[in-house]
Amino acid sequence: MKYSGMPMAMGKIYKPYFTKNLVKCFGLSPKESKEIAKAAEAKFKQMIVRLPEFEKNDRFKTNIISCAQLIAFISCMPARPTVEEVTVYYREVMSMPVTKAMCKKQGKIKFSDNDIESQKATAALKAGDRNPYSWTMDFIPYEDGSGYEARFYQCGICTLMKEYGYYDLVPAMCKLDYTMSEMGGASDFVREYTLASGGPYCDCGYKKKNS
Repeated sequence: MKYSGMPMAMGKIYKPYFTKNLVKCFGLSPKESKEIAKAAEAKFKQMIVRLPEFEKNDRFKTNIISCAQLIAFISCMPARPTVEEVTVYYREVMSMPVTKAMCKKQGKIKFSDNDIESQKATAALKAGDRNPYSWTMDFIPYEDGSGYEARFYQCGICTLMKEYGYYDLVPAMCKLDYTMSEMGGASDFVREYTLASGGPYCDCGYKKKNS
């Protein structure tokens, strides 16, 4: 994957939030955080160019880029954090203005015809069957009309985290699904299984608010 374009933009936008939350969440000094950020930036670039290009209509490119940036920062920290620590850290990083605005924008069209068609197209693409760093899912509408489930059988985050020795920290990223649903304001997120916890699939359920 080329570093220019989306990876470079996301790297620059989120870098300050990854950096300042090292202080907030781990008690590191501003100097230590800046040193980690510098090393993480170089690591992030190396990781991105090793990834394959994503297909044009693959909506999950941003997910793998964000995962790579998280790994880059974790790998440059003085001590390996716990899954609980990373859960809080990643939530704080991603609860920044750009992400909130994106979630709110998506929330306005959640469950619309365009949203449903987009989900169906993603399920039909099955990009994870060809790219281990992408996702493969089924789209399952709830029979009572209260929302839908995106059921994943292949997860690019699991692949990348395992490759760099951080598979045990995948649940920290899974938890963000709840946060992003809350920020969107249109759905309640429900889940029973995750691949990272040994489940048969990852079920991402979206229930309409007050349904």
